[in-house]
Amino acid sequence: MAAPEAWRARSCWFCEVAAATTMEATSREAAPAKSSASGPSAPPALFELCGRAVSAHMGVLESGVWALPGPILQSILPLLNIYYLERIEETALKKGLSTQAIWRRLWDELMKTRPSGLESVTCWRAKFMEAFFSHVLRGTIDVSSDKRLCDQRFSPLLHSSRHVRQLTICNMLQGATELVAEPNRRVLETLASSLHTLKFRHLLFSDVAAQQSLRQLLHQLIHHGAVSQVSLYSWPVPESALFILILTMSAGFWQPGPGSLPCRLCGEASRGRAPLRDEGSLLLGSRRPRRDAAERCAAALMATRRKSEVKQMPRAVPTTRVTRRSTQESLAIGGTDSKRELYPPATSYEASGTKQPSSAPAATSSASSSTSSKRAPASSASQPKPLKRFKRAAGKKGARTRQGSAAESEDLYDFVFIVAVPLSTEAALTLCHLLSSWVSLESLTLSYNGLGSNIFRLLDSLRALSGQAGCRLRALHLSDLFSPLPILELTRAIVRALPLLRVLSIRVDHPSQRDNPAVPENAGPPSHISGDEEIPENCLEQLEMGFPRGAQPAPLLCSVLKASGSLQQLSLDSATFASPQDFGLVLQTLKEYNLSLKRLSFHDMNLADCQSEVLFLLQNLTLQEITFSFCRLFEKRPAQFLPEMVAAMKGNSTLKGLRLPGNRLGNAGLLALADVFSEDSSSSLCQLDISSNCIKPDGLLEFAKRLERWGRGAFGHLRLFQNWLDQDAVTAREAIRRLRATCHVVSDSWDSSQAFADYVSTM
Repeated sequence: MAAPEAWRARSCWFCEVAAATTMEATSREAAPAKSSASGPSAPPALFELCGRAVSAHMGVLESGVWALPGPILQSILPLLNIYYLERIEETALKKGLSTQAIWRRLWDELMKTRPSGLESVTCWRAKFMEAFFSHVLRGTIDVSSDKRLCDQRFSPLLHSSRHVRQLTICNMLQGATELVAEPNRRVLETLASSLHTLKFRHLLFSDVAAQQSLRQLLHQLIHHGAVSQVSLYSWPVPESALFILILTMSAGFWQPGPGSLPCRLCGEASRGRAPLRDEGSLLLGSRRPRRDAAERCAAALMATRRKSEVKQMPRAVPTTRVTRRSTQESLAIGGTDSKRELYPPATSYEASGTKQPSSAPAATSSASSSTSSKRAPASSASQPKPLKRFKRAAGKKGARTRQGSAAESEDLYDFVFIVAVPLSTEAALTLCHLLSSWVSLESLTLSYNGLGSNIFRLLDSLRALSGQAGCRLRALHLSDLFSPLPILELTRAIVRALPLLRVLSIRVDHPSQRDNPAVPENAGPPSHISGDEEIPENCLEQLEMGFPRGAQPAPLLCSVLKASGSLQQLSLDSATFASPQDFGLVLQTLKEYNLSLKRLSFHDMNLADCQSEVLFLLQNLTLQEITFSFCRLFEKRPAQFLPEMVAAMKGNSTLKGLRLPGNRLGNAGLLALADVFSEDSSSSLCQLDISSNCIKPDGLLEFAKRLERWGRGAFGHLRLFQNWLDQDAVTAREAIRRLRATCHVVSDSWDSSQAFADYVSTM
């Protein structure tokens, strides 16, 4: 009886508030009211009046509202401001209530923009609060303009900071100065625990004070915080000093600015313990800092600047490098052209990974330093050595709590770095100096940076890094407009330099870079890069290649494939071969040497004359997923080829996914494909992509009826994007309704009038 009595008590309390609100509303309505052209509006309902009153007095009634029964609380939730709506989330979930629709409506009404990654939003509360924080920080939203955003009892920045996983700083570094200011100390401490991605966009030239604030911000968020990704993009005229500052700080170097106060967290990290071996004179605040390899390296990086800039620089402060233990670090330097700015591919911009616990105990910095120095080649003597560890922000999830000096050596340091600027020679030199000793780096992305002949410096640095003890680099993504080497020769050089690489993604848009400005003469192709040299066996598991125009030599590609016995995924984009026989040679190599291959993808390749080779692939009993994207498969002999293709698929029991977007399949092709799911088929196909295939509603409906007739159970996912389903909306809805009883259907509302050219070609 206790629960019903409590429910009744809370309901009576709510009714008392309702009665008081009603009397107040009635007295207001008794006063003369101005008439309007549309007539008197209907008075608010009693429940709504009560909810408004409760919302206005949440400072006093909050605990009572939390205890309200679910049905009553559900009606009050939309009336709360964002602060109390956020605070009541946990209570609402316990009562079986969801606030997702409320937060989505708040986004539409207050943000008034289409959110990025709309399809992947899993929590609208976090999405809204993160965007709200950024707008308040930049001053692009007035919290006093809407009562749902304004509450004197809460700090907008502090209240929303714990939801911020990604923060963008723009233009003149707006936000950096505000965050390091003393009034926002608690905000910055919260960000140090919550923030994972720090982005810089549309940066302009900044003054010394702004850069000093940025230095402090990066130190706390990266060296003592949870930031695992730093990205710079849309920076057409990069400022060298600012770029090098962000790059070196992200790589773990800490150089306090002139006149800056000692870091409080650094002091706490070193208090109460003896310095690590060889660290005594390197601690921040030391009176006699030693000029060692790290300082010499930093000085060498800055020496490439123009003399006029050097004269204006203050006296250098000794540089210390962070060497926090890492399970995964990634460095991504990516640029964009105008097209990729609108629709950036994930491989060009994101290179983050999940955090995993270390499988081996972490060694002390002195031990790792001595071991590395013994095994490193002689050329690494001038590279920076691990010098100092930093303490993570208090309260960070996943931080170790072990006592003693060993606790710091267990800290994780996950990192991603992304830049969209053409890299100057100075910036490339800086990058290469850092890379050659960045042993904890696991992923590197260089995207449209105009490297030119600097690619040879990069290869030398990667080769030196690969020779370092404990090198962890396992993923490399490289794309550019031009390359001084043909793409297959560049691929061979990379695989030779990094035999332990697991993932390699490489793209070159144009055949050569003859028209690009030359870099210094000593940056030419090194003698050890030879196209005739054999490739040793490597550890590649995923290889993605985007080719420029022109026929590619199949033997060079085959040599890479033969050395990659562990390959599980291969993607070829815009590849052209001299003849179908050359393409067949590549496929035969895959069958003989790549027995672990599970996923194979071809995009924007003319395979109209390679139908026998396609059938050869569909009969491969090791492949689980095949993609033919915009490959003109059915351009020739469709009436003969389609039955042969269906027969091959019906006999393949290992193929799970087939993607055929952009191949002009049409209604006839779709109906022929339906036979793959017939009763006499051995196919295990569970994912089918037929997007952009000129499919009409009547053909889709007949396809659905055939699946029903054969009684084939749910087979997984069916993708239907950009087909001609708007020509008969009623029939399309009926077809999708029937299909959803068989599989999960993903479609869109696309204007098929854009596809007139495809329509003409399939008439």
